[in-house]
Amino acid sequence: MTPQSESHGGPGRRRLLRVVLTGTVALAAGLVAGSPRIPTAPLAGGPERVRPAGPEAALRELEAGNARWRTLHERHPDETRTVRQTLVGGQHPFAVVLGCVDSRVPPELVFDQGLGDLLTVRSAGEVLDEAVLGSIAYGVLELGIPLIVVLGHQSCGAVAAAVRADGGGAPLPGHMQYLVDQIRPAIDRTLDGAARIDAAITANVRLVRERLAAEPELAAKAAAGELAVVGARYELTSQRVRGIG
Repeated sequence: MTPQSESHGGPGRRRLLRVVLTGTVALAAGLVAGSPRIPTAPLAGGPERVRPAGPEAALRELEAGNARWRTLHERHPDETRTVRQTLVGGQHPFAVVLGCVDSRVPPELVFDQGLGDLLTVRSAGEVLDEAVLGSIAYGVLELGIPLIVVLGHQSCGAVAAAVRADGGGAPLPGHMQYLVDQIRPAIDRTLDGAARIDAAITANVRLVRERLAAEPELAAKAAAGELAVVGARYELTSQRVRGIG
């Protein structure tokens, strides 16, 4: 998001901007499964499932889904035979989630979504490269997705490995050293041990979000009020997703 985007909407738009830039409102703030929807194009799950229109509605849908997940009220939507047949004709996901490859943090489960709902892109430590950037741009520019979520997580092994390597450990073998080089700017060397790793996880999400928001084509969408780019962090201990400003 860019500061110019505030001039393209009313109070609701300004509230979303504050969420993205300051993180004062967290994802998964306890919204229940019946949170408001904007009735637009149906999702593949049937008439009761509607595709969120715009960044705020997409964010509310993810908040509600995470609330279901962490309270063990998952719906596992959009998995039926009918949905699978419908999706043969095309897809209309409502959010891009850039997440880590960690097997404990699958976005469709964490946000209780199903087939056709999310465009997920995953790399260790949410590291950006041309393939990741191109995949995200495809979702926004070709599929019209209004929300990008950069999703880091507690106990990220990729970030921990980068912190250890940066602290004097042996270089990682082969292509894994690329991850260290990309994550290194997020490391706060005034901290030690577990505190340094945990802070780097959050800082890395923030830096990746800022890089995405600065991409010219994405920034133009954000300035027009058609896109939000937000950072978030999944806590393994509570299964809660919280926003990162």
